[in-house]
Amino acid sequence: MANTPPASDRRNSQMFDRRRATATSGHLELLSKMSGHLAVTLNLEETIQKALDLIVKFVKAEGGALFLLEDKFATLICKASAGPVDIRGIRVKSGEGIVGQCVTEKSSRIVRDVQQDPAFDHSVDDSTGFQTRSILCVPMTVHDKTLGAIELVNKSTDDGLFSETDLLMLQTLASAAALAIHNAHMAEELVEQERVSRELELATEMQRSLLPDTPAAPFPVSGFNLPANEMSGDFYDFFELEDGRIYFSLGDVSGKGMDAALLMSKTASLFRCLGKTLHEPDTLLATINRELCETAIHGMFVTMVCGLLNPETGAVKLANAGHEPPLIHSRDGTFSALPASAPPLGIMPLQAGDTGIRNEAFNLDGGTLYIFTDGVTEGCLEDGSRLEQTGFQDIIRERSELPAAARIEAVVSILSDTGRKRHDDITLLIVEDKRSGLDNHIASDGPGMIARHTFPARADALQAVREVVNNACETCGCATETATDIVIAVGEACQNVVRHAYGDHEEGDATLEIYCEGGILEFRLQDSARPVDREKIKPKWPEELGPGGLGVCLIHDIMDKVDYLPAPEGQGNLLRMVKYIKRKDNNET
Repeated sequence: MANTPPASDRRNSQMFDRRRATATSGHLELLSKMSGHLAVTLNLEETIQKALDLIVKFVKAEGGALFLLEDKFATLICKASAGPVDIRGIRVKSGEGIVGQCVTEKSSRIVRDVQQDPAFDHSVDDSTGFQTRSILCVPMTVHDKTLGAIELVNKSTDDGLFSETDLLMLQTLASAAALAIHNAHMAEELVEQERVSRELELATEMQRSLLPDTPAAPFPVSGFNLPANEMSGDFYDFFELEDGRIYFSLGDVSGKGMDAALLMSKTASLFRCLGKTLHEPDTLLATINRELCETAIHGMFVTMVCGLLNPETGAVKLANAGHEPPLIHSRDGTFSALPASAPPLGIMPLQAGDTGIRNEAFNLDGGTLYIFTDGVTEGCLEDGSRLEQTGFQDIIRERSELPAAARIEAVVSILSDTGRKRHDDITLLIVEDKRSGLDNHIASDGPGMIARHTFPARADALQAVREVVNNACETCGCATETATDIVIAVGEACQNVVRHAYGDHEEGDATLEIYCEGGILEFRLQDSARPVDREKIKPKWPEELGPGGLGVCLIHDIMDKVDYLPAPEGQGNLLRMVKYIKRKDNNET
């Protein structure tokens, strides 16, 4: 009994415990209420204002303010204010004033008399007329990252001073507020990322819609684009004009990302829009360049190839502004490049013609034109080396007999199945000569041309032509009887060029090319005379024959296939004759 405390002490202890329990209960109730507001908020500033009002009321302070760091953590901005003076929007440099020091030092402070604290900033009191006597300031931190601070002023109790209990409670509430603000910022970032992702997806779909649809076979132009990222700076396009010719283009925009994609979209749209009326590739590129020079972002440019194919003749006009040289894969297996005649578009004014963007005219003659971006030639292989142009040529040469889609797939597969991250888009365009008269052409990987002879269109030059033909037949191992017939047929064809194509009043040359492969002997005789009427040179019945008609019948009788083809660039005449030859017997001399 001697150790039992007096009744008065027990009553005082119980009263203290009840007060502490009441305070703790209120503290927890406030924390629960504030956390609930912060957890479901859709409007962060409105919610932190409500939270601050609750804190000021619970602590019994005259006023308070909640500051958040902005401007890369260099400035504190008041986002919520409670009390007789509204100081929302006020800016304090990090490290200045009591609130600035709390944030910089990540420490809480109780200032019982601000007049004795040199860090106190009098400017707010001076401008508002409010008198600050004491301050309780706590930084808001999450994972050692400071977001801002909560500052309370002038305790409303008798002594007007903040206590350690107030400090502990405000630290707890500040932590809850900091976590909620942090989560809200993360949610905003996620929402923003989702918005950007949706916009990027939509932009990607719009960009893909600018690419042409896959045409029905046997269309002579095929293309493919594989972006390295969501958006592509490469593009290709093709469309058919009313006269049957086909416009095609491929371009590569400098840079990456949205700016490059927007410039790509603009350039592709200009090509399709202007190409309907501008039917010269050099003029079309010069017009697109003028528009890009006026509106493109400084420092950005476009490399671009633009061409026009006549599928009836195989004739192509092509202009190249700063792009990688397209390659022509000829039927004899060789590759030839078409270098750019002008700088990229969007850099400087350029005119169409010899001094600016220049057209190159040629005939595919059964060959194939390949246009590609540097994402193809600079693409990485499995061993880390680049494909380069020689590697690209090897892929095409090995698969020259496959359809265009299969050749494209082979190139893309080799470059994309390496397990390495691609840093550039892969874009490839194939333009083919699909004329039916070239179905049985010499294979591109065969021996190809064995003779080429250009001669003046005169009768006295024909003996040399016959000797060239006879030697070619010997080279290919023709049977003697077959070789004799071939010499006669080709001689008749050359004689018709001399007598009827050029006539007595014209002078010119003719060229005979001879190809041999796998039992097929092919002759191509081309002149530069005026185009003849093909209806007049068809084989006819004897009673219908006119001058030279017997020779035409003889040619058709000896040769297995005779085609009258449009000459390259529409000039002159081109006769193709094919003979399936018989080899000499071993005992034939």
